[in-house]
Amino acid sequence: MRLRNIPGSREAIAESPYTINEPEAYKGRWNEYFGNDRPIRIEIGMGKGRFIMEQARIHPEFNYIGIEKYSSVLLRALQKQQEEELPNIVFLRFEAEHLADVFGPGEVDRIYLNFSDPWPKDRHAHRRLTSEAFLKLYEKFLKEDGTVEFKTDNQTLFDFSLESAEAADYEIWLCTRDLHHSPYVQGNIMTEYEERFSSMGNPICKMILSKQRKEAATDE
Repeated sequence: MRLRNIPGSREAIAESPYTINEPEAYKGRWNEYFGNDRPIRIEIGMGKGRFIMEQARIHPEFNYIGIEKYSSVLLRALQKQQEEELPNIVFLRFEAEHLADVFGPGEVDRIYLNFSDPWPKDRHAHRRLTSEAFLKLYEKFLKEDGTVEFKTDNQTLFDFSLESAEAADYEIWLCTRDLHHSPYVQGNIMTEYEERFSSMGNPICKMILSKQRKEAATDE
C-alpha cells in the first residue's frame, strides 16, 4: 500500500506535546515520564492509532506507547489525541530496529503487533516484526511474564510467525485462525485494517506469545 505523504507532517510531529523526539533519554525511566508505576504496553506499527487509543481509553490502569515510523499516519493519531487528551498515552516515531535503545530490561509489560507488514519476499523475512530476530529483540525489554500479541489476516505470515515463535523458544499461550468466531473474541478491539478485512470475509488470526510457560489455548 502506498502511503500519501502529508507536507509538514514531520514538523507537526516534532512540535506536538504528545510525542517524544528523543525517546532514548527515557530508557529505563518511562514510569518517571508517566509519573506512576503502572505497567507499560506498546504497539509497534500503530498506524492511525485507533487500537492503542481505545486501549488507553478503556484501561487507565496501564500506560501506553504507540510507535509508528510513517509520519503521515502518525499525524492522524496526534490529531485524535489533541481532541481527547488521554493522560496515559504518548507516541514515538522511529524504526522498530531501535527498540532496545528506547526501552530498558523488563520495562514493557505487553507488545501489540497488529496487521504488520508481511514483507512477502523471502529476502525480506528478517524485516517481519514476528521474525525470530525481532522476537529475540523483544526479550531485551519485555518482562519475564510479558506477552506479545499478534493479529493478522495473512495466513502465510501467521504460519511464519508460529515457526518463528518456536525457533525463538517462545511459549504459545493462545492461537486461533478465526478470532471473530472463537471464544477469544470477547474484549477484542478492532484496528482499522481488522474492520476492513473482516468485513470482506477474511478470517482474523491471533496468537499470544510469552517466554513463560502456561497451558496453551487453541481452537486449531
